[in-house]
Amino acid sequence: MEDIKIFEDKLVHLARLALTGQRQDVLLLMRRVANQLKTVSPKVYSEFSELLRNSPSYNSPLRGEIQSVPVDGDSRLHLVRIEAPVHLDIEPIWSDAISTGLTQIIKERQKEQELRDANLEPTRTVIFTGPPGVGKSLAAKWVAEKLHRPLLTLDLSAVISSFLGKTGSNLRNVLDYAKGTSCVLLLDEFDSIAKRRDDSIEVGELKRLVTVLLQEIDAWPSTGILIAATNHPALLDPAVWRRFDAHIDFTMPGPQQIAQTVELYAGSEIGDSWKRTISTLLAGSSFSDIARALNRIRRESIVQQKKIDDCLLGLAKERINILNKNERVSLALQLMGNGFSQRQAKEFTGVSRDTIRKKQGCC
Repeated sequence: MEDIKIFEDKLVHLARLALTGQRQDVLLLMRRVANQLKTVSPKVYSEFSELLRNSPSYNSPLRGEIQSVPVDGDSRLHLVRIEAPVHLDIEPIWSDAISTGLTQIIKERQKEQELRDANLEPTRTVIFTGPPGVGKSLAAKWVAEKLHRPLLTLDLSAVISSFLGKTGSNLRNVLDYAKGTSCVLLLDEFDSIAKRRDDSIEVGELKRLVTVLLQEIDAWPSTGILIAATNHPALLDPAVWRRFDAHIDFTMPGPQQIAQTVELYAGSEIGDSWKRTISTLLAGSSFSDIARALNRIRRESIVQQKKIDDCLLGLAKERINILNKNERVSLALQLMGNGFSQRQAKEFTGVSRDTIRKKQGCC
């Protein structure tokens, strides 16, 4: 009798949610009821599961027919940027740890029904941390592309209003909109809206905004994926971290990732020996810095009708002072492999000819 009473209460609650148009809450309650019915009534469980799989929130790329894209009431600017379908021209390069974390998110969605059968949900929320240019925003696009879902990116310039109350309203409109579609929502520059509440500089309204945001993350539906990205994790409110199902830290590329990125962007006109030289020159650079430097060199060669080697030497002159002693020695040896004499390599890098000869002997 107790079980029947529980299901009667849930049936009434389900009807109330449906009549008030709270679609996402209806789906969540249906999922909970379905899991409880798995052993009691396999037939009803199967029918519920089929209904959930065919729900429009799963199959419709956008909810535009149900609700228009949210806009700021004053500027009328869209509060989110929508990319659908998402297509990447290149396959991103990441470390093994980052690749493993991102692949896990995709695999969980591919095994979504098996997880639900075990009373588990796939990862709903994930936070990306790391310095600028290391691929956090690109990773959000990659996840959206692999899952064939639209990417919604919070537009901070439109959301943040000079009227504090409007900022909170704008943010809620975006979150409510994203909840209603099977999408990937990217909250870039997350530290701008989730700052520490013990910061004495911040006013009360912004602190209340953080509290609401944390509640929204807690209640985020598994029909979509919320990704937050920040360059400044130390600025985040401490309560943020336990709200996310997963945390992926994006680090600066190591030598192997730098070499792969140079290979990706160098183009056929740059020879292999120069590619190795460029990898040394760009040590410590982010992925975006490497792409930007190589694209600039290639444009310069075409527009100014200069030899690509001359343009690469210009890059070397820009970077030489950034390199440490070992990197300069490596660069001197690589320049000699590109036709430089010992004297030219010494003049260019500042490494003595004796050191160059010793290193050549070691090699």
